[in-house]
Amino acid sequence: MSSRRDFVHHATLASAALALGPRAAAAVSRPAAAPTRAKKLLILGGTGFIGPHTVKYALERGHEVTILTRGRSATKVDGVEHLIADREGDLSVLSRRKWDAVLDNNARDYRWVQRSTRALKDSTDHYLFISSISAYRTADMSYATAGDVRMTPVMEDAPRFTPPANWKDGDVAPYGLTKALSEDIVNAAFPGRATIVRPGLIVGPGDPTDRWTYWVMRVDAGGEVMAPGNPNHSSQVIDQRDLMEWSVRLAEGRVTGAFNGTGPATRMTFAEMLAGCRASTSSAVSFTWVPESFLAEQKLRIWSDLPAWAPGDPLMYVSVARAVAAGLTYRPLATTAMDLIAWDKARPAAEREKRAAGITRAREAEVLAAWKQRAR
Repeated sequence: MSSRRDFVHHATLASAALALGPRAAAAVSRPAAAPTRAKKLLILGGTGFIGPHTVKYALERGHEVTILTRGRSATKVDGVEHLIADREGDLSVLSRRKWDAVLDNNARDYRWVQRSTRALKDSTDHYLFISSISAYRTADMSYATAGDVRMTPVMEDAPRFTPPANWKDGDVAPYGLTKALSEDIVNAAFPGRATIVRPGLIVGPGDPTDRWTYWVMRVDAGGEVMAPGNPNHSSQVIDQRDLMEWSVRLAEGRVTGAFNGTGPATRMTFAEMLAGCRASTSSAVSFTWVPESFLAEQKLRIWSDLPAWAPGDPLMYVSVARAVAAGLTYRPLATTAMDLIAWDKARPAAEREKRAAGITRAREAEVLAAWKQRAR
């Protein structure tokens, strides 16, 4: 007999399909065939946001997993060998071992990647690096638009950040340049044996940033929701479970090359994103769309006051065709939202009351009242 959660889960999938139309059908995740041979995997990280599920999935598929962390997290990871080392220091522990593949998912500094690739050059034949679409240099990109809505996606061969003229190796690099430099380091250390995955906004249960969580929980709270700007602007997110399960499968198959790792499989508008959130809850909710010009007057900022919203940003519409062809699949957005709601409601009250991103209900009501007064 199906459990109530199973019933809600399948009902949510149906609601998501209605909310997102043909995109939902294209995005449904299907079980991947089991690997033909168990592999020895080294995961650099393993206790942060995307780490525990990566480990869990790799173990479920029969792999032998080693993780390397600084040992500072309280997160407990069972069933793995746990190496302790700081990527800013001595990594010689990695030089004395052998792994079939390495998944580097927590490099926040290109100098970490320099040290790890040096340490692992004779220890593995395959290095998979989780980079970011922020490696793309978007300032001078020119793409076709319909009105002010960008309609041509960013491809994997788009320009990336490069060091400035006065650059010296060892200098501190901003985030986008750090990711681009890290990609170059990995490709140079493992020519023809490297995989670069460039995620977009990573979301789902366990996300500490509250960027997409803000919208899911705001919709779940019900009532009148202030929706920002043009509903047709592109929106892209990826469930961390879809991203990391696919990454493990890439490592299994030793698939190399560069891939954009975001979603869904086809272009999604911000309105459709909100509809996916709406499909995950039974709360009574309505949306009032407020123009970007008025939001600017109110000094509301993208990514912080209104997170996961970047109107016209090229990085909200990157091509995932190559990734889908390489096996990336997606669970429906409403499923991610439903699981996120359950996780968020189990968080400590202090975290939920003081979110890392998003405006308060009082500020939202104030802006909505001011817009309605203006629109009369």
